[in-house]
Amino acid sequence: MSLKEIIQSQDFFNSLNETEIDLLCEMTTLHCYGENFILHYENNHTKELLFLVSGQARAYKIDKHDNEIFLYYIYENSMISEISDLKATTLYAYSNVELVEESQILKINYKRFKEKFLDENILCQALTQEIVKRSSQLQSLINREFIFDAVSKVSMMLYDDLEMFNKLKRHDISLMLHIQPATLSRVLSRLKRNGIIDIIHGRVAIKDEGALCEIYKDKIDD
Repeated sequence: MSLKEIIQSQDFFNSLNETEIDLLCEMTTLHCYGENFILHYENNHTKELLFLVSGQARAYKIDKHDNEIFLYYIYENSMISEISDLKATTLYAYSNVELVEESQILKINYKRFKEKFLDENILCQALTQEIVKRSSQLQSLINREFIFDAVSKVSMMLYDDLEMFNKLKRHDISLMLHIQPATLSRVLSRLKRNGIIDIIHGRVAIKDEGALCEIYKDKIDD
């Protein structure tokens, strides 16, 4: 695919006309990076707006004890960068972002993008949608870290991201959810015993989505 076709394939840009797409191409480059590549570090300033065309990334922070705090995954056809100040001409990274598989990244000159699009009220609705999506991810983080017990944490991850759950090692899942590996095993056994999930050759299959969802939603409502 050409750069123009790749840009047109991204939902964020589907409201642009042909002239606007051509203008965007002039300030955009496409890059391919391998697994474990760090796109940016927390507290860094950057002049580029990043979009994930294909692949997958994860956002995380490091606490004062050098422990990794998992925040959320970023999936293809999504904006990676965070825009928190529409007056600034550079972007501030609130977290580290690492690729978890080989990925294609669009890099856009943010200063030019701001001048030609955002300042002209073009793509502002798409940006608002991205901000709402990021806010939802952070709300899930708050629930996971401060409200949910182990059963709720595991249930939410299974419901929201079963594919990733089955892709990761159980040890890595335990670290992400801040629970002990033995606790994770007990929770999975309990969910299987209650007929909510099944485990076949080490992979989880959901048998009762409604019951799984109720486990963590009830915790929010408490």
